[in-house]
Amino acid sequence: MTESKGDYMNLYSFANTHPIVPYIRESDFAVRSAYYSPYRKLLDYLIIYIQKGELTVVADGTKYQLLEGQFCLLQPGTVHDLQAFADNATPFAHMDFFFHTERENSFPTKPGQIDLHSFQHLMQPRLNDFEGLAIPVLLEPSKSYLYRNLLMDMIESWLEPKPLSKLKAQALATQLLHHIIQDHSNPVSLRSSHPHDLDWIPSYFSFHLAETLNIQDLAKRANLSTSRFRAVFRERYGAPPHQYLINIRLDHAKELLSSSTYSIAKIAEYCGFSDISHFSNMFRNREGLSPGVFRGYTKK
Repeated sequence: MTESKGDYMNLYSFANTHPIVPYIRESDFAVRSAYYSPYRKLLDYLIIYIQKGELTVVADGTKYQLLEGQFCLLQPGTVHDLQAFADNATPFAHMDFFFHTERENSFPTKPGQIDLHSFQHLMQPRLNDFEGLAIPVLLEPSKSYLYRNLLMDMIESWLEPKPLSKLKAQALATQLLHHIIQDHSNPVSLRSSHPHDLDWIPSYFSFHLAETLNIQDLAKRANLSTSRFRAVFRERYGAPPHQYLINIRLDHAKELLSSSTYSIAKIAEYCGFSDISHFSNMFRNREGLSPGVFRGYTKK
């Protein structure tokens, strides 16, 4: 990804194909004496909490002095080093934020590892490459105690060798990421950067297949006026909402007719038609034959 404003992407759209599913790669409470971690370039995210002492972070040439109680987030591609001059406790986590099929092949980079050309396919997207997000290295939590509690509980759970503990750690990581994005984003920009995304429609219609759907409720869910929703819907799906719903109902009816022994009346009910007559008329208009005849052909 580039740093050009014109190349910024929409987080919501990107997450449809690259789900936000935090994956903790390495995490610990890191109680240490003075230490130095040489320059390296990140493939993933590194979040650090200064529980005790101080930590000097140099990220992409800028020096940050972190004090007790502060949080640091280093994003993928950041060249950085870490240095502490006295005893300290710096709980941390190396994490992926976006799902990647090869996430288990990625790794916290090693000292001096700057050239990641061979591992570019493992590089996580940077949050700051999305519209409406400007997350600083030195985080600015609206409620520091939330970050602290979530991170500490996350690390503790991740270190426990139990499947449910790992699941809890992932859930806590998701909550932590939610707060980070919420505290460092432009809500208006995130909400309006892609206002016409109707990818939720097929699943929503399928789930509510047998119900009467209200166009006003659908428009409200899409954050659009009723008239604008109708226009955007037709542009996206090639049919008005009512016809699109009818098509889904009829497609499901065909599936049930060919694969089940349900009665015609029961299929009409399951597919949201008011009665057999209505169902038969709609089915015949589209398929050119009655539901019963269609079922007979599929059973031959």
